[in-house]
Amino acid sequence: MAAFGHVPVLAAPVLAALGPKDGGVYVDGTVGGGGHAALVLEASAPGGFLLGLDRDGEALAAAAERLQQYAGRFALVQGNYADMERLAAEQGVVACDGILLDIGVSSFQLNEARRGFSYQQDAPLDMRMDQSGGMSAADLVNTMSAQQLTDILYRYGEEKWAARIAEFIIRERPVLTTGQLVAIVKAAIPKGAREPDQHPAKRTFQALRVMVNGELSALEQGIDAAVRLLKPGGALAVITFHSLEDRIVKEKFRYHARDCVCPPELPVCVCGHRAALKLPHKKPISATPAELEANPRSRSARLRTAVKL
Repeated sequence: MAAFGHVPVLAAPVLAALGPKDGGVYVDGTVGGGGHAALVLEASAPGGFLLGLDRDGEALAAAAERLQQYAGRFALVQGNYADMERLAAEQGVVACDGILLDIGVSSFQLNEARRGFSYQQDAPLDMRMDQSGGMSAADLVNTMSAQQLTDILYRYGEEKWAARIAEFIIRERPVLTTGQLVAIVKAAIPKGAREPDQHPAKRTFQALRVMVNGELSALEQGIDAAVRLLKPGGALAVITFHSLEDRIVKEKFRYHARDCVCPPELPVCVCGHRAALKLPHKKPISATPAELEANPRSRSARLRTAVKL
């Protein structure tokens, strides 16, 4: 098994946003290998506490090892951050000072071929973050209709060749490995139409991973849960890696930062909605040139932050 080496992206702006302090309570909803969690625990010494959540049991095992020097100051729980309120309450956490969500697939999951996330290595076509159950990517591509596959590839991967790729997948089924799927996508997309500096299967793999793991709905639910769980003055930091995720975060933040969400044609407010967040930055924060050089996977990372009113 590959080492779960989690290099925390945008570490400095995340810490600046969360402002960890002694005695503070924090939730890392996507703890991964514990990179960000370790920084938060270090900055909130000696009395800060962190609850780390992750759907991936292997991630939690790696985080437990990485964070062992902070024993007694953290708890790790397997679960979806969309359920963070319930999971936090079960650990005695009913309000917190900061929440971090680092969305998407981890470097470990990409590097560990058997997990089926990577288009660079041949392996069973899985892509489940929680391998204890649920449909795999192979289940999806081998059971869905051409129209269903087209919709998934276009909606979640923004793949303009979605219909042609779906047609080729149907023709070649059963598709059981990542290598098979990569070959199909390459055959479906004409060489002259491929995006420069991007693997032709990137969008297809992204779409299937998002669908398999219900990532976008979990992100919406997770932001709503985080807003409810934060104390006044508490901070929410969300790191995304593609435009669909960032769009959801942007829209959710705007919704929670508005006093009225009525349709504009209504003459008076009838919704009763009140702003729960303030937004310190209008635009997302990206990696610095130095970080890009040290960690190329930070290239597409975008950080948006908010503060609970």
